[in-house]
Amino acid sequence: MSEFDTTPRTYSGAFIAAVAVALLAALGSLFWAYTLSGKIAAQQTELQEAKQHNVELSADLRETNAKLRVTADELGKSLGLTQKQMDARAQQIVAREEAENRRLESAQKETAQQVSAVATDVSTVKTDVGGVKTDLGKTQTDLAGAIGQLQTMKGDLSGHTSLIARNHDELEVLKHKGDRTFYEFTLTKGDRKPVGTVSLELKKTDAKKNKFTLIVYSDDKRYEKKDRNVNEPLQFYSGKDPALYEIVVNSITSKNQIAGYLSTPKGAPVPPVGQ
Repeated sequence: MSEFDTTPRTYSGAFIAAVAVALLAALGSLFWAYTLSGKIAAQQTELQEAKQHNVELSADLRETNAKLRVTADELGKSLGLTQKQMDARAQQIVAREEAENRRLESAQKETAQQVSAVATDVSTVKTDVGGVKTDLGKTQTDLAGAIGQLQTMKGDLSGHTSLIARNHDELEVLKHKGDRTFYEFTLTKGDRKPVGTVSLELKKTDAKKNKFTLIVYSDDKRYEKKDRNVNEPLQFYSGKDPALYEIVVNSITSKNQIAGYLSTPKGAPVPPVGQ
């Protein structure tokens, strides 16, 4: 065997694999570096364009400011104002606008509150009107029922009948009916008393039989209602255009006194004020 071994060496599979991985890693790094370089170049280009745009905007802004200063100077000169005075005027205008805006906002709030209050009042009025309608309907029903309970009697003139009131409460019902005018009276024997546009005089009473004799003076005429009954309608005609009047005596309050009412048509003459 010679001093030197001339047999060719063989490399292991592990070594080859390591070399391959290293090559792949180097290629990947190169590709990544190339891609990153492209992105950086693009961003540098965009940054350069942005800087150029900012330079142009700055130039435009300087030019606009210069023009505004020239315009302000010319306006100030034409108005005889200094820059300080113009600034003060501008502040005054801004202050007035702010005050006007506050006033407008306040007025709008006040109007909204008033509208809300009116709406509430309208709602309340509607409720009240509804209540009034209900009360009115009930009153009309009650009145119709009360009128239905009144007594109808034939008067002392042939062919005439009417509703009569037998006491003060029933007389109030007749008043609400609204088709006639009523005058209550109390008469003492021997006295002639004006009632409405006529005069009445009590001549005689009979408390046991509930009868009385009454004299009616109307249109210069004298009507005697002799031995009439309590709650009997006593009728006569009066006025320039004769209308049917009616007297009802409700009670003989004492030996020499009676109480009742006179009923006249709506539109008939009325006594002077104070009578």
